[in-house]
Amino acid sequence: MSARPRAVLMVTHGHRADVRALAAVVAERLSSAGVRVRMPADDAVACELDAVTPVHGLRAADGAELVVVFGGDGTFLRAAEYARPAQVPMLGVNVGHVGFLAEADPDTLAETLDAVIDGRYDVEERTTVDVTVTADGQVVAAEWALNEASVEKSRRERMLEIAVAVDGRPLLRFGCDGVLCATPTGSTAYAYSAGGPIVWPTVDAMLVVPNAAHALFARPIVVAPASVVEVELRSPDHPGVLSCDGRRSVEIPPLARVRVRRGALPVRIARLATWSFGERLVTKFQLPVRSFRESDRDATA
Repeated sequence: MSARPRAVLMVTHGHRADVRALAAVVAERLSSAGVRVRMPADDAVACELDAVTPVHGLRAADGAELVVVFGGDGTFLRAAEYARPAQVPMLGVNVGHVGFLAEADPDTLAETLDAVIDGRYDVEERTTVDVTVTADGQVVAAEWALNEASVEKSRRERMLEIAVAVDGRPLLRFGCDGVLCATPTGSTAYAYSAGGPIVWPTVDAMLVVPNAAHALFARPIVVAPASVVEVELRSPDHPGVLSCDGRRSVEIPPLARVRVRRGALPVRIARLATWSFGERLVTKFQLPVRSFRESDRDATA
């Protein structure tokens, strides 16, 4: 019996000339190694590549061994919509700004492609969240997120009046711009900007982070991975918006309830390097790791 042909799905930020050039190099290198390269049809058109197979729909990663992503975190989150249903690992090459979810950089592209061809990578699983919106006893929307599910106000001039419960027990009630339910992966994204803590991705938990809350107690909290967080809109005439990873949005009717729980499917991420999450924080956020006293000693030495 012959082995199944190898295939990789490549997702790109195809409107940039540097990304198109990288995509051409990758397609040529993988094809010459006997690995078929697929691309979402729109990406293939934007990159003007003839040597790839255009694919359609969110099942584009089915049967692939890897999803290779060229772009920033936004492109990575878009690629996750293909990778998660197929449970295919993702490998990000950062050509964005921070690129916190990426594993490699363009200057190590040759080594990265060698690792992909040889299968020299480890795979870790990242927790996701599943979200449902219920109104009048009926589920009106169901979504998921890798980084965060954000309940936000829909009108700039008005606060969102919400009540938060954890595992069926009321916990918080306040006016705010919104509230985020984030994964450890998302703790360095929107939740971090809203004042939430950075959580190591190996910690199994969920964050609840109020956004610009008008309350004496509006601190971020960390709940158990099996907990169910409920956010209820309390105003009868003020709808909200549910945003998942900043990519998929649905309107929340007044008095509706948003339930957030651990996702049924994780997102699988391929890792090449052995560097720790702490090293990643220092590198991506350019954190100072030397004290002022050490800097003074070096300056006077």
